[in-house]
Amino acid sequence: MVSPGASAGRLGSALPFLLVLFDLQYQGAECGINAEVEKQLEMGKKLLAAGQLADALSHFHAAIEGDSDNYIAYYRRATVYLAMGKSKAAIRDLSKVVELKQDFTSVSSYHELQLLIKTVAAFCPLVLVQNNTIKEARLQRGHLLLKQGKFDEAEDDFKNVLKSNPSNNEEKEAQTQLTKSDELQRLHSQALSAYQQEDYEAAISLLDEILAVCVWDAELRELRAECYIKEGEPSKAISDLKAAAKLKNDNTEAFYKISKIYYQLGDHELSLSEVRECLKLDQDHKQCFSLYKQVKKLNKQIESAEEFIREGRYEDAVSKYESVMKTEPEVPIYATRAKERICHCLSKNQQATEAIKLCTEVLQLEPTNVNALKDRAEAYLLEDLYEEAIKDYETAQANSENDQQIREGLERAQRMLKQSQKRDYYKILGVKRNARKQEIIKAYRKLASQWHPDNFQSEEEKKKAEKKFIDIAAAKEVLTDPGNNAVT
Repeated sequence: MVSPGASAGRLGSALPFLLVLFDLQYQGAECGINAEVEKQLEMGKKLLAAGQLADALSHFHAAIEGDSDNYIAYYRRATVYLAMGKSKAAIRDLSKVVELKQDFTSVSSYHELQLLIKTVAAFCPLVLVQNNTIKEARLQRGHLLLKQGKFDEAEDDFKNVLKSNPSNNEEKEAQTQLTKSDELQRLHSQALSAYQQEDYEAAISLLDEILAVCVWDAELRELRAECYIKEGEPSKAISDLKAAAKLKNDNTEAFYKISKIYYQLGDHELSLSEVRECLKLDQDHKQCFSLYKQVKKLNKQIESAEEFIREGRYEDAVSKYESVMKTEPEVPIYATRAKERICHCLSKNQQATEAIKLCTEVLQLEPTNVNALKDRAEAYLLEDLYEEAIKDYETAQANSENDQQIREGLERAQRMLKQSQKRDYYKILGVKRNARKQEIIKAYRKLASQWHPDNFQSEEEKKKAEKKFIDIAAAKEVLTDPGNNAVT
């Protein structure tokens, strides 16, 4: 389907060429207008031909102010509104045309109307008008009303066309649209029934069909948004609610719901932006004001924490993110994000054991969290757990192939592992190179007792101790082996 914006753009770009090509003529006297009104209409036509829609619109405004009964001025302004994608304003002007003029048959007006009809029909699929009488205005308005989901009003226009001696094409078009309207109303009833029965999947399917035609129906979009929320598809709900906010004036409820969804998704910045839009429309809106205070407080804490991180004040940042978790205990995503950033701070502050523990908590919830994987890998390197660091970096790289920081970290971890394999056994036991066998055995027993895995409780500590214990045992084995000539 062609969107209203795209149609408007195509119509706007085509109008100047077509108007110049046909060189429309308008006999002002036929409408009983004065010279000033005629001047405004002529200026509007020239600006329209130049593609200056906003300026053309201002002259048509002036023409209508000068003669509020001039149906041609209303029709021209309606055409500009259509070109600008302002369907509601176009409907108002078309309704005025219907009110003022029950036929549209003068020769000069006929030619102008024909061009406007052909232009709109060719470049704006939202309206399909065919003839030179008031029936075109009714058909055009009926189409726009149908797009807005105003079935009864649209049907009135189509029925009036059928009662007014239509041409074959007009009759066919009006009858087709009446049939379509009946079908849409049937689908509407089914969608409401499905929603009430909590069959949201069925309701969404039915609403999809209706909104393929009724693209400007704000209420139906809000209903589908509710269904998406119930079905756990908040992103789709946001799309419908944003459309509804544009389609309905002062739609504070839509802005509130959008802000609430963003907040639940953990996007506090977008949530703050949307709730501010709500308060612009109604500064006393209780729900929006309450949400605004909550989001603003959280946003300020997160901004402060990130500023501390940029300044290298990691302990202050940890404290601030701990406050974030207290501020919003009900939305789990904020606790997870806070832990992720605290892990980063601990890793940067070389508090490896604590960093590994916290990053592991995050990764149990989000196994592919690239930031947590990178920070835990760095903490592993601090603890000389090179293989674990390499594994984390490889997992991170699989989920973020073009991250240079990951690539450099992985290369560094691999290099450190290779270096570690060239072990200095004297250094492991903390003895001099001229140490005797008794000194080596004494150092071994002391370190083996200190690093025995049974002395540790947590899995991370046990893993670290096991590695140390194996290294200590290997060093003692090598240095006390007479065949290695390592001792005297």
